[in-house]
Amino acid sequence: MSQTDYDQIVQLLCDRLADLSKTPEESISPETNLITQLSIDSIKLLGLIMEIEDNFDISVPVNALTDVVTVRNLADLIYRIKSGLQ
Repeated sequence: MSQTDYDQIVQLLCDRLADLSKTPEESISPETNLITQLSIDSIKLLGLIMEIEDNFDISVPVNALTDVVTVRNLADLIYRIKSGLQ
């Protein structure tokens, strides 16, 4: 995978998280904290993970989510899984 693929993952996440955010006027960037800034709870996160799995044809292990705090962390995880670098 290339930098373009990674950038597409980040953009897709930012767009989707903007839809889920309780504060739609807030700009979402790779540094955005999923919990404190976007108030993403476990139900929303699992729904997002299911969408990601379907969209990228991958399987995200639930235990891998423990280190995910920011949009960048989630993008990195997806990129590693999609690249086979788990």
